Amino acid sequence: MRKPPVHKSFLNAFHGIFQMIKTERNFQIELVAFFINLFLIFYFKLSVSDTVLIIIASAGVLSAEIFNTAIERICDVIQPDFDKRIGFIKDIAAGAVLLMALGSVVVGILVYWKYIFS
Repeated sequence: MRKPPVHKSFLNAFHGIFQMIKTERNFQIELVAFFINLFLIFYFKLSVSDTVLIIIASAGVLSAEIFNTAIERICDVIQPDFDKRIGFIKDIAAGAVLLMALGSVVVGILVYWKYIFS
């Protein structure tokens, strides 16, 4: 199978992101949090290093949610009926998103603390 041209690969990737925006509630919530962070970056005039930390943490949560959704969809194709093994796999994937989100909250507290209380 031939690889598609680079521009087609980018279009496919953007299509995937738009599908996530359209269909996944948690992704929508996390995207709102990302835009709130963008606003706060400019409002508090964060340093470059603090901005990088916030962007990486936010992108990490969004990426983890995309991976989680992909894993859940694959599991649903492989086993559409309830299976405790599939449930375990889905729980692990959801746990990864939760860990990334909690880590991002910690990063946010550590970064924004000095801007709010100084």
